[in-house]
Amino acid sequence: MTNFNRSTLPDTVRSNGATPNPWWANAVVYQIYPRSFQDSNGDGIGDLKGITSRLDYLADLGVDVLWLSPVYRSPQDDNGYDISDYQDIDPLFGTMADMDELLAEAHKRGLKVIMDLVVNHTSDEHAWFQASRDKNDPHADWYWWRPAKPGHEPGTPGAEPNQWGSYFGGSAWEYDPKRGEYFFHQYSKKQPDLNWKNPEVRKAVYKMMNWWMDRGIDGFRMDVITQISKTVDKNGRLPGEDGSEIADLPVGEEGYSSPFPFCSDGPRIDEFLAEMRREVFEGREGYINVGEAPGITPARNEHVTDPANKELDMLFLFDHVGIDQEGSKWNTVPFEVKNLRDRMTEQQEAVRKAGWASLFFCNHDQPRVVSRWGNDSDRDSRELSAKAFGMVLHMHRGTPYIYEGEELGMTNAHFTKLEQYRDLEALNGYRQRVEEAKCQSSESMMAALALIGRDNARTPMQWDASKYAGFTAPDAPVEPWISVNPNHVEINAAEEFDDPDSVYTFYKKLIAMRHNSATISTGEWHLLAADSDQVYAFTRTNGDDTILVVVNLTDRSAALPSDVAELLSDGVSDPQVLLSTYDAMHSVKSIARGELARWEGVVIQL
Repeated sequence: MTNFNRSTLPDTVRSNGATPNPWWANAVVYQIYPRSFQDSNGDGIGDLKGITSRLDYLADLGVDVLWLSPVYRSPQDDNGYDISDYQDIDPLFGTMADMDELLAEAHKRGLKVIMDLVVNHTSDEHAWFQASRDKNDPHADWYWWRPAKPGHEPGTPGAEPNQWGSYFGGSAWEYDPKRGEYFFHQYSKKQPDLNWKNPEVRKAVYKMMNWWMDRGIDGFRMDVITQISKTVDKNGRLPGEDGSEIADLPVGEEGYSSPFPFCSDGPRIDEFLAEMRREVFEGREGYINVGEAPGITPARNEHVTDPANKELDMLFLFDHVGIDQEGSKWNTVPFEVKNLRDRMTEQQEAVRKAGWASLFFCNHDQPRVVSRWGNDSDRDSRELSAKAFGMVLHMHRGTPYIYEGEELGMTNAHFTKLEQYRDLEALNGYRQRVEEAKCQSSESMMAALALIGRDNARTPMQWDASKYAGFTAPDAPVEPWISVNPNHVEINAAEEFDDPDSVYTFYKKLIAMRHNSATISTGEWHLLAADSDQVYAFTRTNGDDTILVVVNLTDRSAALPSDVAELLSDGVSDPQVLLSTYDAMHSVKSIARGELARWEGVVIQL
């Protein structure tokens, strides 16, 4: 890859502890959800040719890496995160030739491409799983198979090996009449968990990963990779199984116990990740490997991403995106600036000496931040709050991830009916909580889905104001697979592309600042205003260079915190304002008055 957009960081500055600094230390990643990005053939589903047709847009934005959600062959039970063939492209998205073309065209523009890798589980239609249904097949131990609980008729209620529930609702065990046993699935019943204890499983996974790397991709984003190691007792029994030495957790309000503590950051995860590094990545250059990390604490993130330990380059932590949930995911509580600041501070402090942070608010599993924590009720509020959260995120130390449409200030879908949703998690969750367990009212569940449901991020990319937002042709014979947000008439790339005050233009500036400033990309991070309930403030320092970032993350004006005001006691001039969610003059006047307007954020050269 060329340094198409980025300056090279000198080794006199420290990034993650490696020497020389890794190429991605001042890069920005852009996530594409292929089925919602661009439809090239009018079937209502985005595809690889569609992505290729939009590469100039992405190059203009200035991002460095494109992360593709899964495009492998799949029954699409969980929108491609249930893979039935790792070495083929699903016809929904095109062909392997289309994939090769996308790689070639992206590389021409200095863009790297990483693929989503889902190896905690496969589809139940994968050849490996189908073979494992025969106890005499070599694949028999490739998944987590267990007999019925002693004294119970297999396949009847209560015969499951333990009381674990799936994160997508219902039991985490599914009975297979052909084998006469149950298989374990943390997610959908069509997503059986692979048994990573079996070395043959690991060999097959590494062989497949090498096949893709040899084909020319630039790395992987690894789905729930920290759930591949399960906790078992000395006899290999899972918690709560008959005869297990490990007790299960109590049953919760939905009628099941949670496998999460026993299947996240398990006892062999470091071993497996280090082995993967040796078998796939050692000896290669220019790649990036990023892990989605359920159950990983900031302290553990330091260990896994410390280059000395040779595991992963980055992890996605989830503590900061759970701050508006209490107990169940679907029990939402109001956003508080302090909670976000506390979680982000832990993440920044943990990698102060070694390791690296991934920076994100949005992705295909998270709602739109401008609707979730900002204010999307009118244009001014939406644009200001989108810029404010963008500034907070991108001025931290680490590698920022932009989710498609985030750079436009795209909002939640604001669906009001269950039939508008497509996401398995949402539909199963409603059935489980409202209709079966009756632990949540329909009104409360619909409000939670509207705020944090995953489909909020999956409505089609808003390219222009035409009937289907430019995602597919206005006269396409098939409607998009999920409804286009009606606000695409006001919020779209064509409208924002040449507007100097747009959210899009603001994101271009954020990206350029990271590319060109070693202070922003790698400088030390220091928190200010730790007790403010409105303002998120910190400094970034590299040698003699210091910048101040101060952002009001609320819909009302805020007094400048005392420690920030002290830093600015000599006043601020126009040239010192590197970026503002309003404009430089507005922020100069605000600071002179000792306050910030609603959603006002400013980056100041000290």
